[in-house]
Amino acid sequence: MSIPMLDEAVLAKIIESGSDRQHSLMFVNASIYTLDPVIGDLPAADLLLGDDVIVGVGPGLHTAAEDDGALVVDCTGLAIVPAIIDGVAVAGLRARPADRVGALTPGNPATFAVVAGRAAGDSSLEMIVWQPEQAAAIVVDGEIALFNGRRLAPVQPEPEPNLHRRPIQSPHLGIWIDETDFIHQELTADGRYDETRGGRPHAYQGSFWIDGDRIVYHDDLGFWAYGQFVDGTLHHAGYTFHR
Repeated sequence: MSIPMLDEAVLAKIIESGSDRQHSLMFVNASIYTLDPVIGDLPAADLLLGDDVIVGVGPGLHTAAEDDGALVVDCTGLAIVPAIIDGVAVAGLRARPADRVGALTPGNPATFAVVAGRAAGDSSLEMIVWQPEQAAAIVVDGEIALFNGRRLAPVQPEPEPNLHRRPIQSPHLGIWIDETDFIHQELTADGRYDETRGGRPHAYQGSFWIDGDRIVYHDDLGFWAYGQFVDGTLHHAGYTFHR
């Protein structure tokens, strides 16, 4: 699957503005799947950020972008989906996701992904869980962390709960390699994973924990993913791994 491309010139302007930018950031002309039962899905809408939170979502916001001096990212043909997944629910440790986790609602954290347009939000959201590297952009707390398939800057991992920090004791530790030899994933006893992809070291790094035959990953970018061990193989992100 090819990665949908965004305008690199706009990214340059965003980077030039720095972390203390005076202008708001707006993603326009996207299908937005808010996961908010009141707002619902928006087939052609804009998302306006204010620092690290969402301050507006809906159609027509871009009409005031020039007046406000907003930095505009054109997402025509793309979709915006929440990118915070309730890891406890994904791990099967709670039956239902927490209320409003990841909902693209004004006042909520500006953490989301820009992905190829889909007919339904669920499929786009599932793709982010399994293959975040296919996103056109990933925004974490208002900062662009991934753009056109590449990580922009290293992100310091947040402190994990004690469950994640305790030493991992599992027969599944070690190096796992997918059947195409594209991904090498190392699981270490300190509860950290490190992926090499296509010869590119440290492509993805983060924390993990294992519960039975499930493995749940929390990437340092802030994203959750999961996998399953079946008869000596690891199934994760659409790949099949062998030790």
